[in-house]
Amino acid sequence: MHQLLELYKQWRGEEPAVTSQLPVAGSNRIYYRMTDGEGQSVVGCIGTSRDENHAFIYLARHFSKRQLPVPQVLAVSEDELRYLQTDLGSVSLFDAIRGGREAGGRYTLKEQELLKATIRELPNVQFRGARELDFSNCYPQPEFNIEGVLFDLNYFKYCFLKATELDFHELKLEADFRLLAKDLTAEKCDSFLYRDFQARNVMLTDGKPFFIDFQGGRRGPFYYDLASFLWQASARYPDKLRSELLDDYYEAAQQFIEMPKREIFASRLQLFVFFRTLQVLGAYGFRGYFERKQHFIDSIPPAIQNLRELLQTADFQYPYLVSLLRKLTELPRFQRIEVPAPRSDGYKTTDNNPYKAHPKDGPATFSKYDGKGPLVVKVFSFSYRKGIPEDESGNGGGYVFDCRSTHNPGRYEPYKQLTGLDEPVIRFLEDDGEILTFLESVYKLADAHVERYIQRGFTSLMFSFGCTGGQHRSVYSAQHLAEHIHQQFGVEVRICHREQNIRQTLEAKQ
Repeated sequence: MHQLLELYKQWRGEEPAVTSQLPVAGSNRIYYRMTDGEGQSVVGCIGTSRDENHAFIYLARHFSKRQLPVPQVLAVSEDELRYLQTDLGSVSLFDAIRGGREAGGRYTLKEQELLKATIRELPNVQFRGARELDFSNCYPQPEFNIEGVLFDLNYFKYCFLKATELDFHELKLEADFRLLAKDLTAEKCDSFLYRDFQARNVMLTDGKPFFIDFQGGRRGPFYYDLASFLWQASARYPDKLRSELLDDYYEAAQQFIEMPKREIFASRLQLFVFFRTLQVLGAYGFRGYFERKQHFIDSIPPAIQNLRELLQTADFQYPYLVSLLRKLTELPRFQRIEVPAPRSDGYKTTDNNPYKAHPKDGPATFSKYDGKGPLVVKVFSFSYRKGIPEDESGNGGGYVFDCRSTHNPGRYEPYKQLTGLDEPVIRFLEDDGEILTFLESVYKLADAHVERYIQRGFTSLMFSFGCTGGQHRSVYSAQHLAEHIHQQFGVEVRICHREQNIRQTLEAKQ
């Protein structure tokens, strides 16, 4: 720490007024926020690996020259074990989308836009960042190759697969590992492979994404970073959102290179998703089963679910490996179904979800009105001359039906002083029959709507019937719909014949 303070003093001319340690990241490096007397801050880093630090310093300076959204290196010690960089703030993309992640993948539009802004910026780093880059400075290896792939696959075998105590044939598994490694490295790429592209490594400064912790990058296929980001197990991105993010990436990448045809792109990407899933399971196994870190143990079920879905939809040509992985996903310990936590921002899900969405649409984000219940239905009759009744609940007024197309008893002298509640008017309307045909359609709409509102736990629904004077047809229709709903569903129904100054409540059935 003393040497880091000396580096800051050499750069700034004075010691920082305040120094505070930042939360520990995945590597062994330690970060400090160092603030001067005027409130201006930088981030200081102390590392244990000179090669790792050198890779970050070289890449950060190279990317800065390319005007990419990364922190700038301000000062470096002679041994490269300590350096200062610009402070990008404390809000990561991971923090900004926490609500959607913890709600099981129900992301708001704002969260989705942050994800899209990030994925559209990735090709800028991968392709423009790779220009004139000396990959020999990368750590721990300059390129994505067969040896590195086999290392990661064996990491999965020893740190996860063996820990499950599932029996397998070592030589058959090794043969499929080698086939997979050969396929993954078959296509040579000159792009920069970020290696650890995830929401935790994206900082939001003034709402714009900036990238950090790219010191493990190397030359390699761009598919890897997409698989790493979009199939992050804990993120639980629904298929529809993932598809939109892929489209955004594809369009952005075309500005830099000639992208392969969509079907080839999708096929190659699927292979890297497969590999990346095994890779992260290896990491979760080591950090969870051996280091006993709960966060990684909790991340295993969603990663297994990713693998399960992948095996159901893809046709990988590694028969023994696929057979073994199917057995792995069927182990009882991995059958736990997680219940998403409620969102903390007012959006929630109902326990009884009446909708059957397409699987690719993923889970829905429901409104804050869900699950409140019980339902109260309000039914009005009114005269169009005096305007449509206002909805005091604030929900917008519901249905408004115009009864003026039906035969009007008010045109005949015997009925002028009566209303739609009186027997002679009721007999006139029902003998004529037009009002009955009209209400048949109304009942179908109302029944479907009331049933759905009850299922979702909504509290208020309003129906209004208007005619010329608000006396005959509208009163008859409103009264009959109210009684129909009460009989069919047993909910509380409040009736208001506005122009007749008549109110009635049909109490909810117990």
